[in-house]
Amino acid sequence: MTRIAAFHVDGADRYGVVSDDGIIDLTAAFGDRFKALKEVVEAGALLELAAAAKGRTPDWTEDQVTYLIPIANPEKLICIGVNFPDRNAEYKDGTKDAKAFPSMFIRFPRSFVGHGENLIRPPESEQLDYEGEVTIVIGKGGRRIAREDAYDHIAAITLCNEGTIRDWVRHAKFNVTQGKNWDRSGAIGPWIVPFERPEQLDDIKLETRVNGEVRQQDRTGRMMYDFRYIVNYVSTFTTLVPGDVIVCGTPTGAGARFDPPIWLKPGDVVEVEAEGIGILRNGVADE
Repeated sequence: MTRIAAFHVDGADRYGVVSDDGIIDLTAAFGDRFKALKEVVEAGALLELAAAAKGRTPDWTEDQVTYLIPIANPEKLICIGVNFPDRNAEYKDGTKDAKAFPSMFIRFPRSFVGHGENLIRPPESEQLDYEGEVTIVIGKGGRRIAREDAYDHIAAITLCNEGTIRDWVRHAKFNVTQGKNWDRSGAIGPWIVPFERPEQLDDIKLETRVNGEVRQQDRTGRMMYDFRYIVNYVSTFTTLVPGDVIVCGTPTGAGARFDPPIWLKPGDVVEVEAEGIGILRNGVADE
């Protein structure tokens, strides 16, 4: 599995390939062409980057770097809501059935941190919740992309903890924007994995743990709106471009589902894990 990460070290933002022994820094080797991973994705050069790491020894250990969200400035960062069986019940809004079309909303990159960084609980609410999700990065742009062509437009996959301030989600009737965009409330990472085979997405295990306790567990094969449909549907109303990020939905088991609800608190550790991608791990702290 090839793991390509964005990180900050020695006063600069960098990118490279994560090996078992550390991180191979490729910023200098490709810096005249690509300033950040988004430009690598735009050029279709993820595999070229991976090949350049072969035979090189790591430049940094993981504890020397601060992981960044892999795509720092996507044109679009779109999230899909209510995409697993029984997930609808967690909204407690009186509806029982899934809709014919997916719920969607936009997040800002500033609302996410990288792997290993703390999620931040704001003073305005104690209802910080977790949502583990598989996330796709668009590599080939397009409009009205056919379902059968959708996988050709995905460059890479990663993970997201789509952290939510749950009471602010319910401030208004028709949107969740204000509950989904608190600074540093969620995380993306720890890296991106180049997407090369359908098996990397079609039916992989997705699990979220809080302090080691399994809270969410399901398989992407049970998603109500699969990855091909998501690319097709989203590209119908907006042109997808390389570097766009789509967060594809979370299984049942968010903190809001418990009675009483279990919100994240300072000192908690949340892990989101998916087969073939890795583990996204973040602590929790107060602002």
